[in-house]
Amino acid sequence: MSNQGFSRRSRLLTAGDYQHVFAHASFKVHGKGLLMLARPNTLGTPRVGLVFSKKNVRRAVDRNRLKRLVRESFRLQQQRLPAVDIVVLARRGAHELENDTLHRQLHGMWRRLEKDVRKQSVPSTPSL
Repeated sequence: MSNQGFSRRSRLLTAGDYQHVFAHASFKVHGKGLLMLARPNTLGTPRVGLVFSKKNVRRAVDRNRLKRLVRESFRLQQQRLPAVDIVVLARRGAHELENDTLHRQLHGMWRRLEKDVRKQSVPSTPSL
């Protein structure tokens, strides 16, 4: 059985890690109440960082619920994801999403991100 934990290797840990993704985001995936920014890394494994501000999600209980659900979704999808650094940002209204709706939305966002990264990494063949 593969290790599907959420170890330190799977997280963006420093402000520099976050800043690097914000400054050089190659991929953007939008969802209702959420935004994912991503850039390729050289570590061979995906990493995720979360930004859930008080401005966009007022109550701590809502921020914690959203972070817990995003981490769990990432943990389940990380085997399929390419080697990218991802920052998940909350937008206004994110706390209004039900758990099952959020789970479905995150699943779709992970798939779109995977598809976008794979599409960019595969060189297109010139047509003759």
